[in-house]
Order: sequence, then C-alpha cells, then structure tokens
Amino acid sequence: MKAQVLTDMPENELQDLLATEREKLIKMKMSHAVSPMENPLQIKFTRKSIARVMTELSKRRNTSK
Repeated sequence: MKAQVLTDMPENELQDLLATEREKLIKMKMSHAVSPMENPLQIKFTRKSIARVMTELSKRRNTSK
C-alpha cells in the first residue's frame, strides 16, 4: 500500500487496517509452518505494510501532541 493512500485514510480506518493485516500475517505464518506457501514473500510484504501503517499512526500521534 502506498504512503499517499495511508495519509488520506482516517485514523479509525488505519486502526482497522492494522488489525486485519496483523490477523492476516498470523494466519499466513501458521499456514506456512504447516505446508509451504506458494509465495512466501507475501509474509515479507505483509510485515512491511504493517510497519507502514504503524509508522503513519505514530506520525499522527506525534504531530497531535
């Protein structure tokens, strides 16, 4: 997900996106442990998208103080 898309989203949607991405990551890790995924790089991309969302949330909290 692009940074511009994240900056345009309201904070509550970012929180929801973060929760869904974290759940998705957990499910992907579990399924990869049981049987190898076709594309294990998806785990890496999901981790990076979680980091992007968390960075945007952190940036907003710091600017509001």
